[in-house]
Amino acid sequence: MAPAPLAEPAVPPLPERAPRWHAHGWNRAAVYRWGAPALGALPRPARLALARGLAALAPFRAERAAVAANLARIRPAASAAERAALVGRVFAHFAMCFADLISTNRSEARPERLLAGVEGRGHLDAALAGGRGAIFLTAHLGNWELAGRLLALGLARPTWVLVAEEADPAVERFLRGGAGPVSFVTRRQPAAVVTLLAALRRGELVALQGDRALGTRGDAAAPFFGAPAAFPLGPFVLARAAGAPLVPAFCVLGPDRRYTIRMLPALRVGAEGEAAALGAWVEILEAAVRENPEQWFNFFDVWNGALGN
Repeated sequence: MAPAPLAEPAVPPLPERAPRWHAHGWNRAAVYRWGAPALGALPRPARLALARGLAALAPFRAERAAVAANLARIRPAASAAERAALVGRVFAHFAMCFADLISTNRSEARPERLLAGVEGRGHLDAALAGGRGAIFLTAHLGNWELAGRLLALGLARPTWVLVAEEADPAVERFLRGGAGPVSFVTRRQPAAVVTLLAALRRGELVALQGDRALGTRGDAAAPFFGAPAAFPLGPFVLARAAGAPLVPAFCVLGPDRRYTIRMLPALRVGAEGEAAALGAWVEILEAAVRENPEQWFNFFDVWNGALGN
């Protein structure tokens, strides 16, 4: 008798409140135009020290409260003082990663010097051997945007990155305009899915994030640190449609202030198997966040969508 097919995992209900994203008044083109050359003119140690100092001074009370709530789930045994210190490290790491991103965009002549190494490259090679391209599945952990650019420098394949559209078009042009090692596609572009499908069928690379739900019918819930949280199903739908493997990858800032890109064995989506693949991904994400909680940059309550009080 043939074995019975594996059942899809039970899917918990979605949180009642849709996600509310982090936004602040500093996300303006004028700030970037001033900040990039100012930061780029500094030696990198001084640049990172300045970024940490600014992060400590910035209020962002609602975001700090939301990060503290998230950390209470991730590190339930930590004391209030330990969690408060960890909140500070989250904002310090975010500031350093962002300073590296905008200065590398404009002034870093040799960005590869920021890279300590790439772990698990063989997982990507194995995924690409199938001839269907590959999808990097990543998260807002460490320097995800810089990772795509650093990887593309050493890959002999076009790389496409799907991003959320910036509210200010001038910020969009600053961060992602002009020539570069990767091509950016925004979710609102009418042909975004067609562009990514075509790229995968040509054997190219696509990078997507899998840790922030969109607040649409394309979200699904999965157990995450012991409670249901919403995640996007889109990466898994795209993988099934293209027949492409998903390679989990993270770009983490190390104690030496250099980045390590870590790739894990590929996930594959069978027919109607998006929910099962999502569950496998969330387990991988939970392990990565548990290892590097100070570098998970989600400034809202992941479990109910609230930004804070």
